[in-house]
Amino acid sequence: MKLYTRQGDGGQTSLIGGRVAKDDLRVEAYGTLDELNAFTGQAAALAARLPQVQELAAELERIMHELFDCGSDLAYADHNQPTYKIGDEQSGELEGRIDHYNDAAPEITRFILPGGSELAAQLHVCRTVCRRAERRIVTLAAHHPVNPAVLKYVNRLSDFFFAAARAANAALGVSDVAYERSAEVFRTKKSKQP
Repeated sequence: MKLYTRQGDGGQTSLIGGRVAKDDLRVEAYGTLDELNAFTGQAAALAARLPQVQELAAELERIMHELFDCGSDLAYADHNQPTYKIGDEQSGELEGRIDHYNDAAPEITRFILPGGSELAAQLHVCRTVCRRAERRIVTLAAHHPVNPAVLKYVNRLSDFFFAAARAANAALGVSDVAYERSAEVFRTKKSKQP
């Protein structure tokens, strides 16, 4: 199989059921998910080398498959009879993992900066690219039909990356980097109790 087809030399690319310009909103949205997938792969490779976070390494690999599914769901030129791959169950699974990782990290009361360990820094890169992907999907949804489960999943995924970054720091014995000029903006679990 040749890697080049020459079909995109004029600035067009194929979707499921049609062709569009390479800067089409759909291509921009799933292309940003592809970028996120590459950064997630980098985080997974880092995690795989660290015995303290093997569970996270496996989860990141699963997320890479789900990001590919999200991109597929955004690649329809004709939305009359799409067969979507992402549903609400993937977001529900993420919520459980967010809670798990949030409980594994120290209480947070102030804003933090991306960093601490190399793995946490990479997960924060994933978080920010995920937010950009979300913005691209919102723009796409204003002009074309979009699987709403993808938007929900990507919104939840950025929270997952934040929680996972903090839990990775905790597992590796590295402190989060506090934003020096932050006031206490988050309520602790203890302060929520009467």
